[in-house]
Amino acid sequence: MESAVGIGDNVDWFSGEWRWDHRKGGRRRTATIGWRSRGREGEGDGDSMAAKGQPVNVEKEQVNMQKEQMFGLAEKEMEYRVDLFNRGLLSTMRGENHFSVPPISMTGARRRRVVMFPFPFRSHIAPMLQLAELLHGRGLAVTVIHTTFNAPDAARHPELTFMPMHERLPDAVADPGADLVEQMLALNAACEAPFREALRWVVRRGGHGQVGGWSEVACAVVDGQWYAALAAAAEVGVAALALRTDSAATLHCMLSYSRLRSSGYLPMEGKWFPSPMRPLFLVIDHAEESRDEVLPPVEPLRGRDLIHVDGSDAERVREFIARVDNAMRTAAMGVVINTFRAIEKPELRMIRRHLPRRPAVFAIGPMHRLIGAPEEHGLHAPDSGCVAWLHAHPPRSVLYVSLGSVARIDRKVFDEMALGLASSGVPFLWVIRPGFTTGIAADAPTLPEPLTAVVANGMGKVVTWAPQRDVLAHPAIGGFWTHCGWNSTLESICEGVPMLAQPCFGDQTVNARYVTHQWGVGLELGEVFDRERVAEAVRKLMVGEEGVAMRDKARGLKAKASKSVEDDGASNVAIDRLVRYMVSF
Repeated sequence: MESAVGIGDNVDWFSGEWRWDHRKGGRRRTATIGWRSRGREGEGDGDSMAAKGQPVNVEKEQVNMQKEQMFGLAEKEMEYRVDLFNRGLLSTMRGENHFSVPPISMTGARRRRVVMFPFPFRSHIAPMLQLAELLHGRGLAVTVIHTTFNAPDAARHPELTFMPMHERLPDAVADPGADLVEQMLALNAACEAPFREALRWVVRRGGHGQVGGWSEVACAVVDGQWYAALAAAAEVGVAALALRTDSAATLHCMLSYSRLRSSGYLPMEGKWFPSPMRPLFLVIDHAEESRDEVLPPVEPLRGRDLIHVDGSDAERVREFIARVDNAMRTAAMGVVINTFRAIEKPELRMIRRHLPRRPAVFAIGPMHRLIGAPEEHGLHAPDSGCVAWLHAHPPRSVLYVSLGSVARIDRKVFDEMALGLASSGVPFLWVIRPGFTTGIAADAPTLPEPLTAVVANGMGKVVTWAPQRDVLAHPAIGGFWTHCGWNSTLESICEGVPMLAQPCFGDQTVNARYVTHQWGVGLELGEVFDRERVAEAVRKLMVGEEGVAMRDKARGLKAKASKSVEDDGASNVAIDRLVRYMVSF
């Protein structure tokens, strides 16, 4: 099998050259790196011998000889490459721009394959496939290993290779009402072995001189929620990068949980119990002011903003987070995040500080703006007629309402939302998918009478699903009532649309805090509300002075997002660097 970097090879890597000398049975190697500088030849970071082109000796400790023989890439060697890559990455982040990055050979890249493993939720599958398209467009072959549970639509991506695992899941996993945290823990337990075997098969097939068009595996990209798969890839001997489909702030929050515990912020005082008004949400029975205190390790987050999941035991939530944290620290050779530096630069810096091996961190979003591909709609077909309906409304006059593809709300909450919208006097487009309210699995809930009258006179429209990107881009849209899932948050930012935040679970509370208090582009609806509060918040966002100020800030973020995806924008540059990093393994 041809290895990624064989002993005795001379290989261009990042912006330098590697020359390996085999000594003492492979236990000692010498690397010479000749950096291409934008200043004088051979000038580099200035704080390392390697950057100056001087020899660096690397003592390999406890080499796994089987991996060395099969893949030519032991764990210590991978870590050393990460360290050297980060020297260049950090220099660029500091604005020094020491390294010019030569174009990668598409022919060389085609000889390498990236294996991708999306988590089987729609909000995770879409970003993984967006990244797959970006990598394929830059010359890499892509194989998507996936579960049969919530499988992606392979027909929409003919240029990618899809490989189902045929896993065996407990019946409870497929239950629409399943405990989300237990579901994620069960998925990891059930899919670890099938993924390991599938990855081994792809590696072996790519190791026989590209038989049948299969190329050698460079690395794997695994959804960050697959903590077990990250470890499994390391066992196979394949460098694994974690794709975080949430924000950098959310990942920083997850990596901070151990510190929050050791500092006494967790577990929080009191007990978690369902709110009588909003059973989807959890509240704490200790003093309200303590919930509103900002936690210094994760500022600007408060206690109420920490990650939680409705109906799940708080300890099980922390157990899942701890497992993700451990995999990120011990198995991930890089972190890819669907965000952009202009809005999360401090959080990206803190992520690097958290991870002991300092893996390379790539902010490559918003990915949907980089590929321009049609939107993935999952289980629900969008109602394209709603875009035509928007044509009849003045600019910035319509409120778009959608709480995503997973969240479910209590019937009482639904009625308060509906009656508040009806009395606000603001035109609205509301996505009410089947199963949106608890207790109704297959059908959409019936509308209360006042809202039915509003819809009948053309001031409102209700659909089971909408082409969200097209809707947010429409000039008639003036605001977005959202659950603050990260995909929705990014899409709203990219179109300069201010938000009314109603987070439901998981990372959404983190995103909502950033939307409302860090970036100032949204209003917080609150955990408990009635129709009067809904109507007031809607009017404030759509026609009030606060809404005007937020709309101005939203336009500013839109401009930053657009700049990041230009040809020489930070995100485009980061993707090019990511490809070079991948083919270095």
